[in-house]
Amino acid sequence: MTVAVSDLTVRPITGPEELSLFNRFPYLLNDEFAEDLADGRRRTEWMWLALAGDRPVARLSFWAAKQGDEPLLTDVLDVDDEAADLDREAVLEHLLRTAVAATVPPGTVPPEFLRFVSADWRSDPHERRAVAERMAAVEKTGGSLLVERLRFQWDLRGSAPRPGDRLRFRGIRDEQEMRELMERALQGSLDAHHRHELLTMTPEEVVSGEFAQEFGRYSTPRSWWRIAIGPDGEPVGFVLPARNAKHPIIGYIAVLPEHRGNGYIDDLLAEGTRVLVEEGGETYARAATDLGNTPMAAAFARAGYATISGVVDMVWDAPL
Repeated sequence: MTVAVSDLTVRPITGPEELSLFNRFPYLLNDEFAEDLADGRRRTEWMWLALAGDRPVARLSFWAAKQGDEPLLTDVLDVDDEAADLDREAVLEHLLRTAVAATVPPGTVPPEFLRFVSADWRSDPHERRAVAERMAAVEKTGGSLLVERLRFQWDLRGSAPRPGDRLRFRGIRDEQEMRELMERALQGSLDAHHRHELLTMTPEEVVSGEFAQEFGRYSTPRSWWRIAIGPDGEPVGFVLPARNAKHPIIGYIAVLPEHRGNGYIDDLLAEGTRVLVEEGGETYARAATDLGNTPMAAAFARAGYATISGVVDMVWDAPL
């Protein structure tokens, strides 16, 4: 007999003492929840359970970039994938609608949905079904797929990489210089998030959003940021090595439109990785790019970055 959605109890966890109940669903983020709660990136009132009696059958969590912020992502959406008595899509949709209504101010678009998946998730029937059901639940509430991404990791084996001698690198003069270069780099960008934002925002507004949200999460100095200078003395691109709340990363990397096609991305990536190792003392680096951005993915592969997972990103364009 299928459990009726109307018979479920949907509520936030009562406190950290219920993390063991929340974590009965396997997912790679489980080990991070306690730290996120302590640091304010999650709140217990953002971590929701759907229960059939005392049995947790689904869960959801929102996440913020830092303490005091509003939710930035809906990054946990799970259901008991083995239960035979559940309409899993219906349970997920009900949980999502309930949690969003209680957490997101009326008239506000829900936080972007993000799901970490295997890079080849479609080749595994069990994972393909699980991902498809979560995506279907989001779609039933009005969300749609924005992009799939790939995540990469580089590990130190010996010495740090070195860029070639075609370019020289320097730090940024000031924030305005970096803003102007980023606005120029948006022209012809293959990044789906930027292309989506540019439908309703100016390049200046998109870059301002990056500074307000993404770059505000970095705990490392902007003196690490590098601008690549070509033979004529003019900038050809830039790279932002940094550390966010979790990992050392290549936070942003771009070649300016008029200089694309010359292989400069390899030099930029090598310099960014070198800074993380030699100035940050890091032994690994993380990075990501859109699945469809094959030139960037190829650059990561050439630099020795291994693919570690995929990511499904879905967005709402209107309130629920």
